[in-house]
Amino acid sequence: MTKLSTYDRAQQVKALYEAPEILRVVNVWDAISAATVAALPETKVIATAGHSIAATYGFADGMMPLDIALAGIKTVVDAVDIPVTADLDDGYEDPAETIRRAIGLGVVGANVEDRLRPFDEAVARVHAIIEAANDEGIKFQLNARTDAIVRGGDRPIKVSIDDAIYRGRAYLDAGAALVFVPRALTRQVIEPLVDGLGRGKLSVIGAPGALPAAELEELGVARISYGPFPQRVALRALRDLATDLYGTGVVPVDTPPLT
Repeated sequence: MTKLSTYDRAQQVKALYEAPEILRVVNVWDAISAATVAALPETKVIATAGHSIAATYGFADGMMPLDIALAGIKTVVDAVDIPVTADLDDGYEDPAETIRRAIGLGVVGANVEDRLRPFDEAVARVHAIIEAANDEGIKFQLNARTDAIVRGGDRPIKVSIDDAIYRGRAYLDAGAALVFVPRALTRQVIEPLVDGLGRGKLSVIGAPGALPAAELEELGVARISYGPFPQRVALRALRDLATDLYGTGVVPVDTPPLT
């Protein structure tokens, strides 16, 4: 089957973000994890996990150089025939150029975090990303992340929620498709975010303790992703197998041939 153009894949993601059903994306970090998830009939979009790619190359989260990040993303794009959205940290020094390079690899959407930069600067960076994508002829699906809660420190949670809404609305006005708010895990946090941003505009992470996807859909959440947790679960399985091999020395008979 011929791979769709970058333009068409971006349109696919746009339609999925705008659908009433929540979009579940399982984050991957290399070619084989991408191919394994993409082979599932439920998979419509692949998302890379920046934390997981960084760990694969021996970097702490947020410390991976751009060239290495893009090389890791390219292995994922090349491994699958479905749309790929990428975790691009904070967009690096020049977010417009970062997006142009990512689009050149076939990426059709991205998470880019604000790291609680000053408001005007953060909005300008979103503008730059969207303008760069428009120049490339792509309806790029930016999942604009605000760290209003994760970097909110000891301020009251209502202040952080209000900040996330204020920033998120500005990012949407600048052309972002969704607003990603990490640590939005409970109804008490998610409901005001949806009220402030609009139904179908909030993106969350399915961290341990998060609400079930069906409940998030009912609340009006557009997308749920899983960040570094798929890799952590895979590594736990590897660690547990290694522990067993140092004991019994026997590989389970039901081990599937996924490679």
